[in-house]
Amino acid sequence: MKKSFCSSLVVTLLSVTSLQACAQQLEQEIPVAKSADKYQLELVAKGVQIPWGMAWLNEQDLLVTDRAGELRLIRDGKLLEQKISGVPKVHAEGQGGLLDIELDPHFKDNGWIYFSYSGYEGDEEGYNTSIMRARLKDMALVDTQLLFDGTPNTTTTKHYGSRIEFDKDGYLFFSIGDRGARDVHPQSLEYDAGKIHRINSDGSIPESNPFVNKPNARKSIYSYGHRNPQGMAMHPQTGAIWSHEHGPRGGDEINIIKAGANYGWPEVTHGINYIGTKITDETSREGMEQPDWVWVPSIAPSGMEFVTSDKYPQWQGHVLVGAMKFAHLVLVELDGNKVTGHSKLFEGAGRVRSIATHPNGDIYLGIDGMGIYKVVPK
Repeated sequence: MKKSFCSSLVVTLLSVTSLQACAQQLEQEIPVAKSADKYQLELVAKGVQIPWGMAWLNEQDLLVTDRAGELRLIRDGKLLEQKISGVPKVHAEGQGGLLDIELDPHFKDNGWIYFSYSGYEGDEEGYNTSIMRARLKDMALVDTQLLFDGTPNTTTTKHYGSRIEFDKDGYLFFSIGDRGARDVHPQSLEYDAGKIHRINSDGSIPESNPFVNKPNARKSIYSYGHRNPQGMAMHPQTGAIWSHEHGPRGGDEINIIKAGANYGWPEVTHGINYIGTKITDETSREGMEQPDWVWVPSIAPSGMEFVTSDKYPQWQGHVLVGAMKFAHLVLVELDGNKVTGHSKLFEGAGRVRSIATHPNGDIYLGIDGMGIYKVVPK
Protein backbone atom coordinates (compact mmCIF):
# COMPACT_ATOMS: atom_id res chain seq x y z
CA MET A 1 0.00 0.00 0.00
CA LYS A 2 2.76 2.44 0.92
CA LYS A 3 4.66 1.58 -2.23
CA SER A 4 1.57 2.18 -4.37
CA PHE A 5 0.91 5.54 -2.74
CA CYS A 6 4.54 6.52 -3.17
CA SER A 7 4.48 5.61 -6.86
CA SER A 8 1.33 7.68 -7.35
CA LEU A 9 2.94 10.64 -5.66
CA VAL A 10 5.94 10.37 -7.94
CA VAL A 11 3.75 10.54 -11.03
CA THR A 12 1.23 13.14 -10.01
CA LEU A 13 3.09 15.60 -7.81
CA LEU A 14 6.87 15.71 -7.68
CA SER A 15 8.04 13.20 -10.29
CA VAL A 16 10.60 11.76 -7.89
CA THR A 17 12.52 9.01 -9.61
CA SER A 18 13.76 6.94 -6.72
CA LEU A 19 12.21 5.29 -3.67
CA GLN A 20 14.72 7.08 -1.47
CA ALA A 21 13.69 10.47 -2.82
CA CYS A 22 10.03 9.53 -2.54
CA ALA A 23 10.46 8.61 1.10
CA GLN A 24 11.96 12.04 1.62
CA GLN A 25 8.91 13.68 0.01
CA LEU A 26 6.57 11.76 2.30
CA GLU A 27 8.24 13.07 5.42
CA GLN A 28 5.48 15.04 7.11
CA GLU A 29 6.22 15.15 10.83
CA ILE A 30 9.27 16.71 12.45
CA PRO A 31 9.97 14.73 15.65
CA VAL A 32 10.26 16.49 18.99
CA ALA A 33 13.89 16.98 20.03
CA LYS A 34 15.06 14.75 22.87
CA SER A 35 16.36 17.87 24.61
CA ALA A 36 13.11 19.83 24.19
CA ASP A 37 12.24 19.60 27.89
CA LYS A 38 15.62 20.90 29.05
CA TYR A 39 15.21 24.52 27.91
CA GLN A 40 12.62 27.25 27.92
CA LEU A 41 12.13 30.72 26.45
CA GLU A 42 12.52 33.79 28.65
CA LEU A 43 11.04 37.07 27.40
CA VAL A 44 13.63 39.82 27.12
CA ALA A 45 11.79 42.66 25.38
CA LYS A 46 8.65 43.44 23.43
CA GLY A 47 8.05 46.26 20.97
CA VAL A 48 9.71 45.01 17.76
CA GLN A 49 6.95 43.57 15.59
CA ILE A 50 8.98 41.81 12.87
CA PRO A 51 12.53 41.34 14.27
CA TRP A 52 14.13 40.46 10.94
CA GLY A 53 17.76 40.66 12.05
CA MET A 54 19.76 40.92 15.28
CA ALA A 55 23.40 41.73 16.03
CA TRP A 56 25.18 42.07 19.37
CA LEU A 57 27.41 45.17 19.56
CA ASN A 58 28.82 44.10 22.93
CA GLU A 59 27.60 42.25 26.01
CA GLN A 60 24.99 44.91 26.81
CA ASP A 61 23.69 46.19 23.46
CA LEU A 62 21.62 44.27 20.91
CA LEU A 63 20.66 45.89 17.61
CA VAL A 64 17.37 44.67 16.13
CA THR A 65 15.86 45.55 12.76
CA ASP A 66 12.10 45.92 12.55
CA ARG A 67 10.90 45.17 9.04
CA ALA A 68 8.65 48.25 9.16
CA GLY A 69 11.83 50.33 8.77
CA GLU A 70 13.01 50.96 12.31
CA LEU A 71 16.37 50.11 13.87
CA ARG A 72 16.05 49.53 17.62
CA LEU A 73 18.49 49.06 20.49
CA ILE A 74 17.99 46.72 23.43
CA ARG A 75 20.33 47.67 26.26
CA ASP A 76 20.71 45.48 29.33
CA GLY A 77 17.52 43.65 28.42
CA LYS A 78 15.38 46.77 27.92
CA LEU A 79 14.15 48.14 24.58
CA LEU A 80 15.10 51.80 24.45
CA GLU A 81 12.22 54.11 23.59
CA GLN A 82 14.38 56.23 21.28
CA LYS A 83 14.70 54.83 17.77
CA ILE A 84 18.01 54.97 15.91
CA SER A 85 17.92 57.68 13.26
CA GLY A 86 19.59 57.76 9.84
CA VAL A 87 17.99 54.56 8.52
CA PRO A 88 17.60 54.78 4.71
CA LYS A 89 14.16 54.97 3.14
CA VAL A 90 12.79 51.45 2.76
CA HIS A 91 9.80 50.03 0.92
CA ALA A 92 8.06 48.34 3.83
CA GLU A 93 5.38 46.41 2.01
CA GLY A 94 4.81 42.68 1.58
CA GLN A 95 8.10 40.94 2.39
CA GLY A 96 10.11 44.15 2.08
CA GLY A 97 11.47 46.62 4.59
CA LEU A 98 14.51 46.87 6.83
CA LEU A 99 15.91 43.35 6.84
CA ASP A 100 19.16 41.77 8.02
CA ILE A 101 22.03 43.25 10.02
CA GLU A 102 25.62 42.12 10.57
CA LEU A 103 28.79 43.48 12.18
CA ASP A 104 32.12 43.85 10.41
CA PRO A 105 34.58 41.13 11.52
CA HIS A 106 36.76 44.02 12.75
CA PHE A 107 33.87 45.96 14.29
CA LYS A 108 35.78 46.77 17.49
CA ASP A 109 38.38 48.59 15.40
CA ASN A 110 36.32 50.16 12.58
CA GLY A 111 32.74 50.32 13.90
CA TRP A 112 31.11 49.24 10.62
CA ILE A 113 27.57 47.84 10.74
CA TYR A 114 26.07 46.28 7.59
CA PHE A 115 22.37 45.97 6.83
CA SER A 116 20.12 44.95 3.97
CA TYR A 117 16.80 46.47 2.97
CA SER A 118 14.31 46.79 0.14
CA GLY A 119 15.31 50.19 -1.19
CA TYR A 120 14.53 52.64 -3.96
CA GLU A 121 18.14 52.96 -5.14
CA GLY A 122 18.79 52.64 -8.88
CA ASP A 123 17.37 54.32 -11.95
CA GLU A 124 14.42 52.02 -12.56
CA GLU A 125 10.99 52.49 -11.02
CA GLY A 126 10.38 50.18 -8.09
CA TYR A 127 12.70 48.66 -5.48
CA ASN A 128 15.16 45.85 -4.89
CA THR A 129 17.56 44.52 -2.29
CA SER A 130 20.26 46.99 -1.23
CA ILE A 131 23.27 46.67 1.07
CA MET A 132 24.52 49.61 3.12
CA ARG A 133 27.05 50.09 5.87
CA ALA A 134 27.24 52.77 8.55
CA ARG A 135 28.58 53.53 12.00
CA LEU A 136 26.50 54.13 15.10
CA LYS A 137 27.02 57.33 17.08
CA ASP A 138 24.67 58.82 19.68
CA MET A 139 21.69 56.75 18.51
CA ALA A 140 22.19 57.76 14.88
CA LEU A 141 23.67 56.06 11.82
CA VAL A 142 26.56 58.09 10.45
CA ASP A 143 29.13 57.66 7.67
CA THR A 144 26.54 55.75 5.60
CA GLN A 145 27.82 54.10 2.43
CA LEU A 146 25.66 52.34 -0.17
CA LEU A 147 27.63 49.23 -1.15
CA PHE A 148 25.19 47.48 -3.47
CA ASP A 149 21.84 48.08 -5.11
CA GLY A 150 20.18 45.19 -6.90
CA THR A 151 19.01 45.58 -10.47
CA PRO A 152 16.60 45.71 -12.10
CA ASN A 153 14.08 47.31 -9.77
CA THR A 154 10.56 45.91 -9.81
CA THR A 155 7.28 46.74 -8.10
CA THR A 156 6.96 43.15 -6.85
CA THR A 157 7.00 43.10 -3.04
CA LYS A 158 8.27 39.55 -2.44
CA HIS A 159 11.39 37.38 -2.51
CA TYR A 160 14.02 39.90 -1.43
CA GLY A 161 16.12 37.15 0.17
CA SER A 162 18.40 39.45 2.08
CA ARG A 163 20.40 37.47 4.64
CA ILE A 164 23.98 38.68 4.99
CA GLU A 165 27.05 36.95 6.41
CA PHE A 166 30.83 37.39 6.50
CA ASP A 167 33.10 34.42 5.88
CA LYS A 168 36.43 33.71 7.58
CA ASP A 169 38.31 35.61 4.86
CA GLY A 170 36.29 38.78 5.38
CA TYR A 171 34.14 38.55 2.25
CA LEU A 172 30.54 39.72 2.60
CA PHE A 173 27.91 37.29 1.28
CA PHE A 174 24.26 38.24 0.80
CA SER A 175 21.22 36.76 -0.88
CA ILE A 176 18.61 38.17 -3.24
CA GLY A 177 15.48 36.15 -3.99
CA ASP A 178 14.08 35.76 -7.48
CA ARG A 179 11.79 38.79 -6.90
CA GLY A 180 8.85 36.77 -8.19
CA ALA A 181 10.27 36.37 -11.71
CA ARG A 182 11.33 32.75 -11.51
CA ASP A 183 11.40 32.15 -15.27
CA VAL A 184 13.67 35.15 -15.91
CA HIS A 185 16.02 35.97 -13.05
CA PRO A 186 17.47 32.89 -11.26
CA GLN A 187 19.10 31.17 -14.25
CA SER A 188 20.44 34.31 -15.95
CA LEU A 189 23.73 35.84 -14.86
CA GLU A 190 22.59 39.19 -16.25
CA TYR A 191 20.28 39.77 -13.25
CA ASP A 192 21.04 40.16 -9.56
CA ALA A 193 17.88 38.38 -8.39
CA GLY A 194 17.86 34.67 -7.56
CA LYS A 195 21.51 34.77 -6.53
CA ILE A 196 23.95 34.74 -3.64
CA HIS A 197 26.50 37.51 -4.06
CA ARG A 198 29.98 38.10 -2.67
CA ILE A 199 31.65 41.49 -2.29
CA ASN A 200 34.50 42.98 -0.33
CA SER A 201 33.60 44.83 2.85
CA ASP A 202 33.91 48.18 1.05
CA GLY A 203 31.55 47.10 -1.74
CA SER A 204 34.21 46.36 -4.35
CA ILE A 205 34.19 43.09 -6.29
CA PRO A 206 36.69 40.35 -5.38
CA GLU A 207 38.86 39.44 -8.36
CA SER A 208 38.36 35.77 -7.50
CA ASN A 209 34.57 35.86 -7.95
CA PRO A 210 33.51 33.09 -10.36
CA PHE A 211 31.91 35.27 -13.05
CA VAL A 212 34.09 38.34 -12.86
CA ASN A 213 35.45 37.75 -16.36
CA LYS A 214 32.25 36.48 -17.97
CA PRO A 215 30.74 38.96 -20.46
CA ASN A 216 27.39 40.47 -19.41
CA ALA A 217 27.42 38.67 -16.05
CA ARG A 218 26.87 40.56 -12.81
CA LYS A 219 30.33 40.46 -11.27
CA SER A 220 29.17 40.12 -7.67
CA ILE A 221 27.36 36.81 -8.29
CA TYR A 222 28.82 33.87 -6.36
CA SER A 223 26.09 31.26 -6.96
CA TYR A 224 22.77 31.23 -8.80
CA GLY A 225 19.50 29.34 -9.28
CA HIS A 226 18.06 30.36 -5.89
CA ARG A 227 14.41 31.04 -5.05
CA ASN A 228 14.36 33.05 -1.80
CA PRO A 229 17.21 32.44 0.69
CA GLN A 230 16.37 33.85 4.13
CA GLY A 231 18.98 32.06 6.19
CA MET A 232 22.77 32.22 6.02
CA ALA A 233 25.58 31.25 8.39
CA MET A 234 29.25 30.35 8.26
CA HIS A 235 30.20 26.86 9.39
CA PRO A 236 32.48 27.48 12.40
CA GLN A 237 34.92 24.69 11.48
CA THR A 238 35.01 24.57 7.70
CA GLY A 239 34.35 28.26 7.05
CA ALA A 240 31.84 27.35 4.32
CA ILE A 241 28.75 29.50 3.86
CA TRP A 242 25.52 27.61 4.46
CA SER A 243 22.15 28.90 3.34
CA HIS A 244 18.53 27.84 3.39
CA GLU A 245 15.77 29.03 1.12
CA HIS A 246 12.02 29.00 0.78
CA GLY A 247 10.74 26.56 -1.79
CA PRO A 248 7.29 26.87 -3.33
CA ARG A 249 4.71 24.43 -1.90
CA GLY A 250 7.23 21.97 -0.50
CA GLY A 251 10.92 21.96 -1.30
CA ASP A 252 12.49 24.29 1.27
CA GLU A 253 16.24 23.63 1.07
CA ILE A 254 19.53 23.79 2.92
CA ASN A 255 22.54 24.35 0.65
CA ILE A 256 26.28 24.59 1.18
CA ILE A 257 27.23 27.43 -1.14
CA LYS A 258 29.92 26.78 -3.74
CA ALA A 259 31.56 29.27 -6.08
CA GLY A 260 29.87 29.39 -9.49
CA ALA A 261 27.37 26.64 -8.65
CA ASN A 262 23.84 26.49 -10.06
CA TYR A 263 21.26 25.43 -7.44
CA GLY A 264 18.62 24.71 -10.02
CA TRP A 265 15.60 26.92 -9.38
CA PRO A 266 13.20 26.70 -11.16
CA GLU A 267 14.56 24.01 -13.54
CA VAL A 268 14.75 21.48 -10.72
CA THR A 269 12.81 21.52 -7.45
CA HIS A 270 11.24 19.22 -4.88
CA GLY A 271 8.20 21.49 -4.64
CA ILE A 272 5.07 22.26 -6.63
CA ASN A 273 3.04 25.40 -7.30
CA TYR A 274 0.84 26.69 -4.48
CA ILE A 275 -2.25 25.67 -6.45
CA GLY A 276 -1.00 22.08 -6.67
CA THR A 277 0.27 22.00 -10.26
CA LYS A 278 3.75 20.90 -11.31
CA ILE A 279 6.61 23.33 -11.81
CA THR A 280 8.89 20.78 -13.46
CA ASP A 281 9.27 17.03 -13.82
CA GLU A 282 12.87 17.19 -12.62
CA THR A 283 14.26 17.09 -9.10
CA SER A 284 17.84 16.80 -10.35
CA ARG A 285 19.85 17.58 -13.43
CA GLU A 286 23.50 17.17 -14.35
CA GLY A 287 25.41 20.37 -13.67
CA MET A 288 23.02 21.53 -10.96
CA GLU A 289 23.62 21.18 -7.24
CA GLN A 290 21.38 18.97 -5.14
CA PRO A 291 20.24 20.42 -1.79
CA ASP A 292 21.90 19.11 1.35
CA TRP A 293 18.45 18.87 2.96
CA VAL A 294 14.86 19.27 1.75
CA TRP A 295 11.72 19.98 3.77
CA VAL A 296 8.42 18.66 2.44
CA PRO A 297 6.06 20.11 3.49
CA SER A 298 7.69 23.53 3.64
CA ILE A 299 8.50 24.95 7.06
CA ALA A 300 9.02 28.58 5.88
CA PRO A 301 12.58 28.78 7.24
CA SER A 302 14.06 32.01 8.56
CA GLY A 303 17.19 32.71 10.54
CA MET A 304 20.12 30.30 10.80
CA GLU A 305 22.70 29.85 13.55
CA PHE A 306 25.37 27.24 14.21
CA VAL A 307 25.45 26.35 17.90
CA THR A 308 28.98 26.72 19.26
CA SER A 309 28.17 27.47 22.90
CA ASP A 310 28.72 24.82 25.55
CA LYS A 311 25.65 26.21 27.33
CA TYR A 312 23.60 23.95 25.07
CA PRO A 313 25.54 20.67 25.05
CA GLN A 314 22.78 18.73 23.25
CA TRP A 315 22.76 21.26 20.41
CA GLN A 316 26.45 22.05 20.14
CA GLY A 317 27.78 21.43 16.63
CA HIS A 318 24.30 21.54 15.09
CA VAL A 319 22.22 24.28 13.44
CA LEU A 320 19.12 26.17 14.56
CA VAL A 321 16.54 27.32 11.99
CA GLY A 322 13.23 29.11 12.57
CA ALA A 323 10.12 27.37 11.19
CA MET A 324 7.69 30.25 10.69
CA LYS A 325 4.96 28.11 9.16
CA PHE A 326 4.78 25.73 12.14
CA ALA A 327 5.67 28.28 14.86
CA HIS A 328 8.64 26.47 16.34
CA LEU A 329 12.42 26.19 16.20
CA VAL A 330 14.11 23.39 14.24
CA LEU A 331 17.30 21.70 15.36
CA VAL A 332 19.11 20.58 12.20
CA GLU A 333 21.35 17.71 13.21
CA LEU A 334 24.80 17.35 11.67
CA ASP A 335 27.50 14.74 11.44
CA GLY A 336 30.44 16.92 10.53
CA ASN A 337 29.48 18.54 7.24
CA LYS A 338 26.43 16.33 6.58
CA VAL A 339 22.83 16.91 7.62
CA THR A 340 21.56 13.74 9.27
CA GLY A 341 18.15 14.72 10.65
CA HIS A 342 15.97 17.35 12.26
CA SER A 343 13.80 17.80 15.32
CA LYS A 344 11.63 20.54 16.77
CA LEU A 345 11.90 22.75 19.82
CA PHE A 346 9.51 25.19 21.55
CA GLU A 347 6.30 24.13 19.81
CA GLY A 348 3.86 27.01 19.55
CA ALA A 349 6.49 29.65 20.31
CA GLY A 350 5.58 31.66 17.21
CA ARG A 351 7.15 32.68 13.92
CA VAL A 352 10.87 32.55 14.72
CA ARG A 353 12.33 35.15 12.37
CA SER A 354 15.91 35.63 13.58
CA ILE A 355 18.52 33.95 15.77
CA ALA A 356 21.61 35.46 17.39
CA THR A 357 24.25 34.35 19.88
CA HIS A 358 25.29 36.63 22.74
CA PRO A 359 29.05 37.01 23.30
CA ASN A 360 28.66 34.82 26.40
CA GLY A 361 27.06 32.02 24.36
CA ASP A 362 23.38 32.60 25.18
CA ILE A 363 21.03 32.12 22.22
CA TYR A 364 18.37 34.73 21.46
CA LEU A 365 15.32 34.42 19.21
CA GLY A 366 13.39 37.18 17.48
CA ILE A 367 9.74 36.08 17.14
CA ASP A 368 7.21 37.95 15.00
CA GLY A 369 4.65 39.84 17.04
CA MET A 370 6.01 38.42 20.30
CA GLY A 371 9.40 39.99 20.98
CA ILE A 372 12.97 38.96 21.75
CA TYR A 373 13.52 35.83 23.84
CA LYS A 374 16.51 34.16 25.46
CA VAL A 375 16.89 30.38 25.53
CA VAL A 376 17.58 29.32 29.12
CA PRO A 377 17.86 25.97 30.95
CA LYS A 378 14.77 24.91 32.86
